[in-house]
Amino acid sequence: MSLLSIGTVAFDTIETPFGKAERVIGGSCSYIALAASYFTPKVNIVAVVGDDFPEEKIQVMNQHGINTEGLQIKEGEKSFFWAGKYHMDLNSRDTLTTELNVLADFDPIIPESYQDCAYLMLGNLTPQVQQTVINRLKKRPKLILMDTMNFWMEVAMDDLKATIKMVDVLSINDEEARQLSGEHSIVKAAKVIMEMGPKFLIIKKGEHGALLFHKGEVFFAPALPLEDVFDPTGAGDSFAGGFIGYLAKTNDISFESMKRAVIYGSAMASFCVEKFGPEALMNLTQAKIENRVQEFIDLVQFEIVLD
Repeated sequence: MSLLSIGTVAFDTIETPFGKAERVIGGSCSYIALAASYFTPKVNIVAVVGDDFPEEKIQVMNQHGINTEGLQIKEGEKSFFWAGKYHMDLNSRDTLTTELNVLADFDPIIPESYQDCAYLMLGNLTPQVQQTVINRLKKRPKLILMDTMNFWMEVAMDDLKATIKMVDVLSINDEEARQLSGEHSIVKAAKVIMEMGPKFLIIKKGEHGALLFHKGEVFFAPALPLEDVFDPTGAGDSFAGGFIGYLAKTNDISFESMKRAVIYGSAMASFCVEKFGPEALMNLTQAKIENRVQEFIDLVQFEIVLD
């Protein structure tokens, strides 16, 4: 089924205790689309870059089945740029530079060929832009998944809540869940957030896995212990891409299917962190993905007999 992703396509300069990568492809839409491309043959994107964004980088996306018809290229302007430095634990980081550039006045234009999308992934952007995308689709998608961040909770809470009410699945991390809900307990936080409108809620806990909530049910997926973790940038977006890509492939949005999607999303995130930027997502095979998913299954599978 057709999948549309909106978000940022950008340049990142990333420094971790294990190295540095300068001006690599970054942005939520880049990671989402690359991860999703391994599950569905066509991923449509809506984003904006400046004319400094190399044509060969766009061709890399096209080679992965990513349709860039909706990628606006602004002549004489620069692409969004972010630079950050991670601490030793890789869970915290310092933002060194943020240059909005073309993103400052981004107006998401939906090509006519995208109007049949069944699955919509709203990458992290202003809630107003996310709403605009939903409103510009002539037919509501079968499933809308939304990502956001604590910044919008601080500066645009009313708009954020209005957008949350329009989506089916919300994906945030545990810190954001606490801020959005005002509750410290993750279970209580989930109840508060679910009352805001989404049918499903994903709360990501970084190296401690992810939780999926639906009505009174909860599913937990662990994070896979990895020997080498170089760069966590884009891990959450890679998770989202794998998650919605799997759902688009199966065209099944039941809770049971979403459990499996969480595992596939976690697998894509685990690949992402093993290299700088999205490099690891560019050279995967179906066999590698299935083997990684099997590692997740082996991690939690056990038999027990209760007396």
